[in-house]
Amino acid sequence: MLRQLLRPNWLRECTLAELPLQELLDQPIRALVLDVDRTLLPRRQAELPASALRWLQQARQQVPIHLFSNNPSRQRIGAVAAQLDLPYTISAGKPRRSALRRVLAELNLPHQEVALIGDRLFTDVIAGNRLGLFTVLVKPIDPQGQPCKRDRLQKLELRLANWVGTSLG
Repeated sequence: MLRQLLRPNWLRECTLAELPLQELLDQPIRALVLDVDRTLLPRRQAELPASALRWLQQARQQVPIHLFSNNPSRQRIGAVAAQLDLPYTISAGKPRRSALRRVLAELNLPHQEVALIGDRLFTDVIAGNRLGLFTVLVKPIDPQGQPCKRDRLQKLELRLANWVGTSLG
């Protein structure tokens, strides 16, 4: 069971800003739920890298987007959401499902047509997989919009997933 929960539908060696949007929407995906910290924003920053901002602006024109964060800071996550006038959830409690269920009820779409994109296996991917969403694991983003060079946490999670027998392609 844990093996399947740790397996994202897509494992990408790129940041969200480099993710091929049209290829994702061809799945078909009709809405996006996006992690914030380290997926959209570098650690401890409140300004979106230009590349992430461009990707979000393009995606927003095509599908509904909901920002979904375990971070409890309404000020930080709300500031990001306000830049693009997006709905958001703080203190989401991933990988628990309750907050994500509320977002899915608002979207009113079949779960498999909603993608959850994040940088963490043990929060983002597990949460999405527990509800049947299309899960995408991306590299954490740095202030220039590039993949973080020293990302020990995601590397550790990938090793642990491999250790429990999860085939990540």
